[in-house]
Amino acid sequence: MTAADGFTVFEATEPALNWAKSAHRTALKVASDPQVRLANLRHGETWFVGVDALPNAQDGSIDGTPLDGAWRDTVNWQGEWHRAQLSVVYPGYPERDTGETDGTHRYRVKRHAAHVDGLLPLGPDRQRFLQEPHAFILGLPLNVSDGSPLVVWPGSQRIMGDALRKAIGDARPQDIDLTEPYQSARRLVFERITPQRIIAAPGQAVLLHRHLLHGVAPWEASANAPPEGRMIGYFRPQFSLAEWCREA
Repeated sequence: MTAADGFTVFEATEPALNWAKSAHRTALKVASDPQVRLANLRHGETWFVGVDALPNAQDGSIDGTPLDGAWRDTVNWQGEWHRAQLSVVYPGYPERDTGETDGTHRYRVKRHAAHVDGLLPLGPDRQRFLQEPHAFILGLPLNVSDGSPLVVWPGSQRIMGDALRKAIGDARPQDIDLTEPYQSARRLVFERITPQRIIAAPGQAVLLHRHLLHGVAPWEASANAPPEGRMIGYFRPQFSLAEWCREA
């Protein structure tokens, strides 16, 4: 991962491709299960959220196929691998959900729902608190598609990380309402940094810094995808709150 950009796109390798093929076979079954779909479809049924939906083992393998790739030496993760998110986007994303405000939907369309993972909106006022200290985000494409690609703001991890560390100071990270510093830093990123779209294929991998601002672009009419939609598996292992806060 480059310190400047906060993300790396790794070239395809045979081990990573084998994992993607195995995960894709399983993903087709998971995403077509009626009960699972009912629990995971969002935004007018144009996005299958799929958190913890892939039944991989604790070593990351799926159906006996090891989790490996060109990213391995960079990540060097020694802990357990959680069940990966299966994110599936369909043509028309993002449709508007019932009850969704104009502002929220507009932000998803215009700003690609840009966010830093782990800062969850809590309570009636949806205040942002650090609840999930992810070590990194590893995206593994499961099929070939240019629909609704991942969007990143290169270098935004420095702006976001600095603002959040300053707000937390010496306090316990989970106790601090980060809503205002998070939103202010996000606005600064939008003013200073041009977003970049990332399209990758099975066998490749995308590694994101934990503080990087990122999102998903709307589906364009000219986009290509197989019938099952655009599928990506995401790993976000968690480590300590103190480690999440440190500069890296």
